[in-house]
Amino acid sequence: MPTMYLVLIAIVVVVLGTVLARYQYVARHVPEVQSTVTEPRWVRWTLTGIALVFMLLFLLLPLLAVFFEALRKGWDVYVSALTEPDAWSAIKLTLITALIAVPLNLVFGVAAAWAIAKFEFKGKALLTSLVDLPFSVSPVVAGLTYVLLFGANGWFGAWLEAHNLKVIFAVPGIVLATVFVTFPFIARELIPLMQAQGNDEEQAAIVLGASGWQTFWRVTLPNIKWGLLYGVILCNARAMGEFGAVSVVSGSIRGQTNTIPLHVEILYADFQSSAAFAVASLLALLALVTLVLKSIAEWRAEKEHKEAASLPPERPRDDSAATA
Repeated sequence: MPTMYLVLIAIVVVVLGTVLARYQYVARHVPEVQSTVTEPRWVRWTLTGIALVFMLLFLLLPLLAVFFEALRKGWDVYVSALTEPDAWSAIKLTLITALIAVPLNLVFGVAAAWAIAKFEFKGKALLTSLVDLPFSVSPVVAGLTYVLLFGANGWFGAWLEAHNLKVIFAVPGIVLATVFVTFPFIARELIPLMQAQGNDEEQAAIVLGASGWQTFWRVTLPNIKWGLLYGVILCNARAMGEFGAVSVVSGSIRGQTNTIPLHVEILYADFQSSAAFAVASLLALLALVTLVLKSIAEWRAEKEHKEAASLPPERPRDDSAATA
């Protein structure tokens, strides 16, 4: 029991520490501006209190409840639920899916963002709409689409069966569904960043003789590295926590095609609440790690931006003096 309380206290400390560190950094570095707020003090305090109560009730308490229920029966029960063969299989499949989907979306997202932000071409608006498509389509609908394409009675089902290939109710289908629902995260993080930076540095590099790859690796990539890391963090969190699309294409076969969210749902449906919360705590830990890494990425990006803005402009070289 003491271990459970220590874990809960550690979680509260991590969340509050991250929020306070973020607030202190912003308070130190954001220039003060004259307040234009005209509402009475009691109105501001009331709105602030409502926001804090909302965060406590709908964000912090559910997070603490997950760990409380997971550790309520003791550490041994918690560890046993995580090391059980079906749970371990779900953990491994989730990690494998994320390790495949995130690098693919890293490549696709950077390519799409680079094309949209740096070039003008026919079909640019269509490409932008396609990037946003997973945001507007239900994950369940996306999963059903893959079943329609690659299922036993789907468009390519007969061909896949003839060549002894299996997509639906197998790892390839899970990866495809995960790639679809997580595709926009990296691209959508990079597009506004690249558009704000403009093309001046890339054009200067090309004029100086750099090739396209040299320009990307030495100019574009260093400028977007923190935004790229931020997008990868969000993409990975969504990939490991995806439920809707994966539940349709996986078949929820225990020990074979269950990811962590699906395994939690099955355990809870079987009235194994302690085991369900124990496995769900892994996703809660992922959320905390994502929060910390996200804050670090934003802090580093803002720090580099402030340092670059504080540098004095380069003085033009006096060619006549150099010649003399």
